Amino acid sequence: MTYPKSIQKLIDIFSKFPGVGPKTAARFVFYLKKVPEKDIEKLLESIKNLKTNVKACSFCFNVFEPEIKENLCPICQNPSRDRTLLCIVEKEQDLVSIEKTDKYKGLYFILKGTFPIFKKEKKQIRDKELKQRILHPEKFGILGAEFKEIILALNPTTEGKTTMLYLKRFLKPLDIKITSLGLGLPRGGELEYADEETLSSAFERRH
Repeated sequence: MTYPKSIQKLIDIFSKFPGVGPKTAARFVFYLKKVPEKDIEKLLESIKNLKTNVKACSFCFNVFEPEIKENLCPICQNPSRDRTLLCIVEKEQDLVSIEKTDKYKGLYFILKGTFPIFKKEKKQIRDKELKQRILHPEKFGILGAEFKEIILALNPTTEGKTTMLYLKRFLKPLDIKITSLGLGLPRGGELEYADEETLSSAFERRH
């Protein structure tokens, strides 16, 4: 037995979401089939707003919803942030997790992933963009910045560790202090799911 084409098409779309397999995708589709049409309209409107109203920061690539024609996210715009510190994270969710600790007051850069070690083709990361923002932050809207420490806050997975080793070599010629998070994060885990106390401790023990 096969699903009708309209249902299968949606299942295929949802199956492309991170962590969603065909069975879970099918549950999503049949749930949507049951909800009122007004809720479907709200969902479609929210997706449309996501694409039209949300943009990426010109410096750190964090997503935000500008009130006017702004190029910098609220964190990068904040004059009270420490502009000698730059924290490198894999994705937006990691940035949010770190912000919740209220322990880090510097700037960020979202790397857009890590190097997969079991695939022939390496995933593209923003390494060149990172170097340009370290060397010339003013070109991307950050004035008065002089980075003295680069914090590699990548997930303690095999891919994350491989990427950190690469970045240490890649950024070494810049002659800037490079640190990584300290002990406390579970091996193979992700920052996104770490509790605030664990993340705070990892920042305090960075080396």
